[in-house]
Amino acid sequence: MQIEVPYMSVTLDGQILFEEQQTEIEPGSFGRASIERMVPGLEGVLSIDLGGRGRKIRQIGVLRAKSRAQMNERISEISVFMDGDIHTLVSSSGVEFDNLRMDSFKIGNERAGGNGVVADYEIVYTQLKV
Repeated sequence: MQIEVPYMSVTLDGQILFEEQQTEIEPGSFGRASIERMVPGLEGVLSIDLGGRGRKIRQIGVLRAKSRAQMNERISEISVFMDGDIHTLVSSSGVEFDNLRMDSFKIGNERAGGNGVVADYEIVYTQLKV
């Protein structure tokens, strides 16, 4: 499932950090964990269900700033969320993803654009529980 949010803001813990165009949020599927063991005298394997696990959520978009210094500031503001704590991501259409841990924040292609600097970004979250 892919949710496109063109020309709208996305908030992280209520802060507008991603007001850029073409923000995409791609939630992955939920998983389950299990342990499988061979047991003497039992044909096959014993499978123990450990319950539901989280899922990966990928956010991609474009950051814009008027100068290189402002772009560095924006990157720093977002990087603060890579703290191991849980956060809430909300799209402007109201789709809410809570209990997220930011696992990675990558800046891709940086270029001059319009009135300043433009950079592609990708954030990968793990939704720890639902």
